[in-house]
Amino acid sequence: MSISLDYLGIIGTKQIYRNLTPAQLTEHALRRGEGTLSNTGALVVKTGKYTGRSANDKFIVDVPAVHDEIAWGKVNRPISRERFQAIYQKVTAYLQGREVYVFDGMAGADPKYTKKFRIVNELASQNLFIHQLLRRPTAEDLKDFHEDYVIIAAPGFKCIPEVDGTHSEAAILVDFDAKIVVICGTQYAGEIKKSVFTVMNYVLPKEGVFPMHSSANVGPDGDSAVFFGLSGTGKTTLSADPHRFLIGDDEHGWADDSVFNFEGGCYAKCINLSAEGEPEIYNAIRFGALVENVVMDPDTREFDFDDDSLAVNSRVGYPIEYIPNAVLSGKSASVPKTVIFLTADAYGVLPPISKLDEKQAMYYFVSGFTSKVAGTEIGVTEPVPTFSTCFGEPFMPMDPSVYAAMLAEKVHKSGAHVYLVNTGWNGTGKRMKLSYTRAMVTAALTGEIEKAEFVTDPTFGVQVPTSIEGVPSELLIPANTWADQAAYKAACRKLASSFVENFKKYTKMPADVVAAGPKAE
Repeated sequence: MSISLDYLGIIGTKQIYRNLTPAQLTEHALRRGEGTLSNTGALVVKTGKYTGRSANDKFIVDVPAVHDEIAWGKVNRPISRERFQAIYQKVTAYLQGREVYVFDGMAGADPKYTKKFRIVNELASQNLFIHQLLRRPTAEDLKDFHEDYVIIAAPGFKCIPEVDGTHSEAAILVDFDAKIVVICGTQYAGEIKKSVFTVMNYVLPKEGVFPMHSSANVGPDGDSAVFFGLSGTGKTTLSADPHRFLIGDDEHGWADDSVFNFEGGCYAKCINLSAEGEPEIYNAIRFGALVENVVMDPDTREFDFDDDSLAVNSRVGYPIEYIPNAVLSGKSASVPKTVIFLTADAYGVLPPISKLDEKQAMYYFVSGFTSKVAGTEIGVTEPVPTFSTCFGEPFMPMDPSVYAAMLAEKVHKSGAHVYLVNTGWNGTGKRMKLSYTRAMVTAALTGEIEKAEFVTDPTFGVQVPTSIEGVPSELLIPANTWADQAAYKAACRKLASSFVENFKKYTKMPADVVAAGPKAE
C-alpha cells in the first residue's frame, strides 16, 4: 500500500514499506543485517550501547499551549521548539535515500479512547517490534487511516550535544502540541513503546481516563483487578494467574465503564528466564518475537538467558496472543474491584498484605516504593529505598496530584478495595514465599480477606489482617517475625523517615494525603 510521507518532511526515500507482516519484516531485517534467527524462530538483535531507556535524554517541547500542564523537573526536561525543529529537520534529511518502514496502528483497546499512531522506522526490526506491541489494525482500518500522533525513530542519526542542545548522541523529543515524537541515537525499542505511553498519560486524563503503569487481569465472573509495582516486585508473575485471564502486563486505562490495555503485546525481561519459572514468556519467544541483547550460541542458536554480558535488561517483545490465557479484546467490561500495590520491602517491616483507605491509597500510589537489596548492585551494602512517582515516574508528564486524584475518584466510584502487598522480606531475613503471596492476593481478589479481623499497624497506619487461609498467621504481623523488637522499631523509623522525606517534593498534594503517610517518630 503506497503512501507518501512528504507532509512530514520525509522526502526522497528509497522505498516506503507500510504495515508489512511479521514474516516480511523479519525477512527485511535479516536481509539488511539487523539481526539473526534463534533456534525458536525469533529475531535476535543487539542494540549497542543503549540497552535500556535513556532517561537523561528525554525532553518535552516547551510551548505556551502545554507549559502549565507539565510537571517540569529532572524527568520532564524542557527543550525549545526551535531546537526541536532543528533536530527534526536533520532527522528527516537523514532518512532521505533510505528504506523507511511505517506501522499504522492504535493504542487503547476501548474504542471510545483509542488513539491512532503512525510509527516511522529506519529499522525493519524496530518496526516489527512496534507492530507486535501496539494494537494492530484491520485492512478496513487502514483504508482511511488518519493518525493522531507520529513517532519517528531513527537510531542511526546521532545528535551532537554541543550543537543540538542534547545531553548525548541520543534524544527522545516529545512535542505534545505538534503531536510528534522524535527518537534518535538509540536502538533500544522500549523508547518507542514508552513514548506511546507518555502520550497516553498526557492525553487520557483530559478525557476522564486514569492511565496506569500496571498489569490487569479479570476473573471468570468478570471481576477485574489491576496490579501496580516496580521491577522485581512480582507484577508480571502475580497478574499471570492460572485462574484468571490476562488483560495486559504493563499499560492500562481505567474508564468509567471499563479497564483496557493500551497495547497489543508484551515486552518482558529475559534475564534468568526459565521454562519452569515463567513458562508463558519462555514459550512466547518464537517466530514473530523480537529479542534484544540476549546471548545466543552462534552454532546452535540456543539462548543463554543467564548470561548478562550484553545487558542485564535483556528483553523480548511479542504479541499478546502468544500468551495462552490472554483477553484478546484487550478490555474488561467492568471497572476494577481490586487494586494492588506491590512492593518488595527489604527492611522487613511492611506487612505482607494490608488494606488502605482512600487517602493512604493516594499516598502509597504517589510514593511508588520498593527497595534495592544489599548485594544486587556494587556499593549497595544495606537496603536502599527506591521511589518512582505513581509507579511510573519517567512516563508521567503531569503533576502527580493529577493522577492521584484520578485514582481516588475511580476507587471511590467503583467501591474498589486497595491493598499494599509486600513481596519482600520480614524479620526472619527470608523473602516471603510466592505461595503465601499468591494466597494473600487470591484472598484479596475473592473478597475472602474482608472476613478477617484487622489491626492497625502502629507505624504505617494501614489495616493488617490477622488471618488468611494458607498463610501462617505469625507472618502477617511484621513485629512477630523479629526476635529483636528494638531493632524492629529502628527499622520501622528508618523506612518511615524515607517515606516522609521523599513525599516533601510533592508540593501539590492535599494535606490530608500527606498526613496519611507513615509516622517517622
